[in-house]
Amino acid sequence: MPGTRKLGKTTAQRKAMLRQQVTDFLDNGRMETTYTRAKEIAPMAEKMITLGKKKDMAAYRQALAFITREEVAKKVFDTIAPKYADRNGGYTRVTRTGVRRGDAAETAVIELV
Repeated sequence: MPGTRKLGKTTAQRKAMLRQQVTDFLDNGRMETTYTRAKEIAPMAEKMITLGKKKDMAAYRQALAFITREEVAKKVFDTIAPKYADRNGGYTRVTRTGVRRGDAAETAVIELV
């Protein structure tokens, strides 16, 4: 787990939430969330794309251990990772979008570059 942000949750809840958000982000390619969650999601998503670039069974199994849906893992290995074959990291972009009206939380958009 990169970073030390607790995000107001216990360890198990935090890991489950981040796994699900990374899965949804890789499925859609873009996500709007709070800025601190986006900063936590980015390195995990980049690690999954790096695993996808390896193209071997061990990397696929590591990705399946983290990603919650098998079709998303297949998508990472078949379509997303080959797109970044010549790039050494920096697959995501986090852009601040302002504050949320209800609780004034700072929001951001995280997207694949």
